[in-house]
Amino acid sequence: MTINTRSTKNVRTNLTDYDKVRREFSWDQIQPELSGLPEGRGLNIAYEAVDRHALGKNENRTAIKWLGKTGKVKDITYRELKIKTDQFANILEMLGVKSVERVFTLSGRIPELYIAAFGSWKHKNIFCPLFAAYGPEPILQRMSRGNAKVLVTTSNLYQRKISRIKSQLPQLKHILLTDAEDHLGKGLWSLPKLMKEASATYVIPSTHPEDHAILHFTSGTAGKPKGALHVHSAVFTHYMTGKYVLDFHPGDIYWCTADPGWVTATSYGVIAPLTHGITSIIDETDFDAQRWLQVLESHKVNIWYTSPTTIRMLMQTGAKPREAFDLSRLRAIHSTGEPLTPEVIKWGQSHLGLPIYDNWWQTETGGIMIANYPSVKIKPGSIGLPIPGVETAILQKNDHQKPLRIDTPGICGELAIKVGWPSMFRGYIHDEAFYRKCFSDTWYLTGDLVTRDEEGYYWFVGRADDIIKTAGHTVGPFEVEHVIMEHPNVGEIAVIGKPEPIAGQVVKAFVSLKQGVVPSETLKIDILRFARKRLGKAIAPKEIAFLDRLPKTKSGKIMRRLLKARELGLPEGDISTLKIN
Repeated sequence: MTINTRSTKNVRTNLTDYDKVRREFSWDQIQPELSGLPEGRGLNIAYEAVDRHALGKNENRTAIKWLGKTGKVKDITYRELKIKTDQFANILEMLGVKSVERVFTLSGRIPELYIAAFGSWKHKNIFCPLFAAYGPEPILQRMSRGNAKVLVTTSNLYQRKISRIKSQLPQLKHILLTDAEDHLGKGLWSLPKLMKEASATYVIPSTHPEDHAILHFTSGTAGKPKGALHVHSAVFTHYMTGKYVLDFHPGDIYWCTADPGWVTATSYGVIAPLTHGITSIIDETDFDAQRWLQVLESHKVNIWYTSPTTIRMLMQTGAKPREAFDLSRLRAIHSTGEPLTPEVIKWGQSHLGLPIYDNWWQTETGGIMIANYPSVKIKPGSIGLPIPGVETAILQKNDHQKPLRIDTPGICGELAIKVGWPSMFRGYIHDEAFYRKCFSDTWYLTGDLVTRDEEGYYWFVGRADDIIKTAGHTVGPFEVEHVIMEHPNVGEIAVIGKPEPIAGQVVKAFVSLKQGVVPSETLKIDILRFARKRLGKAIAPKEIAFLDRLPKTKSGKIMRRLLKARELGLPEGDISTLKIN
């Protein structure tokens, strides 16, 4: 089954001919669409996303429309954002913070976080957001490893989480409290007071495209989180994928629902939309089906970038969005974080009136690498086609453990990306040896297993360390999961390989049922029969366990490795990103 997506509500897509653009594309073509710092002083993310618009025709356009939990709405124009981020950069200068030192944030979706990000880039600092739901220990781990010099947070989060670990962070010199009226002592500053005192004019110093700009810690689904470093030239990927994948147009209203602690929020909630001079919605609240659908309607959102978890939660509520809300302005829905199963895509088409465009990337890639596009047909379950300017391949190791390129359709192997795209991470902080292991010759090895069909579409199979080998068969968890998800009573599922003396491993499924469905032995047998009929006995699960909730990271990714550790009685490893229900 394919879904034709060429009609996009009377808006001509930026990518009308995928094959032609991909064939002729060069990253040099993107550079003239951005401006660079005045007088040839280099490239700076903040200038491309804020200042060049504030100094031009978009100065009075709303850059950020912030929606508070209590109903307060705050519009920040590009001109106002320039002034505020200039002030923040001047605060860093006044405090004696040197360029390349790390500025961390710990907060929810509040305007000060976005001001801190752009202000830090203006001052040539490295910006690192943290997830506000982290406990003190994972915060300590990341801030210590990341050599945090400055932290921007709220008074509440400081008291609950930072005060007890502050003595263990001797390198942390300045804490800026976003809601404190007065300074609380040296190093514990009122950000509002400092902002009032700071100059509203700041000249961005010369910035080399390879200067470090962003530090993101991986989510920990596959083990201990690692800090990936990105540079200012990553903005080329953010801008280009905003143009060709998310399909931004002048005047668009855009909403990315990702939590500000994750790379998706930085790349596509902070940077990409503003490089295009459009309006970005920032909603302070976490998922609430009624409220979020109301946001889409009342703020006339054109492009919505969310996650499979969000869509599944909408599905589980039984919502019928098109019957209760006017979503006529919504032109496109995009999703990332984990592969979209076909039934989720079909539900979007049926209940939201639009297909959902899946895309694939990682913290390490810094931006979208493989995607579905508004002008290209969707194959439900496929993560799509490579973006222009990126060369992808499937590699398999030979008998000498040397990766070889596989061009035969349908063969499973490790997804690799040819080195050279602008947003490629430049290192793991304090772990150069592990960084080098991520590459083979000129290829970045993603650790994800995929197949590719005759038309070049990629299909996600699973993480290399998640693959199950059972009775001579190689089984990807995702292929099992997306089939069982079609059972009418299954809400969510995760599959692991469980050791078994004869087969080597057997497939075990952990199932969370839809709301109101009661687990039973009869239902378990019914799901097993359903899976065997669709998948065959060799691949279908041999065991099923019902769980009220599956363990997930705070970004919504199911933690298969944690399920496996618990099943086998192994150490759980780092669980700092585990969402506590």
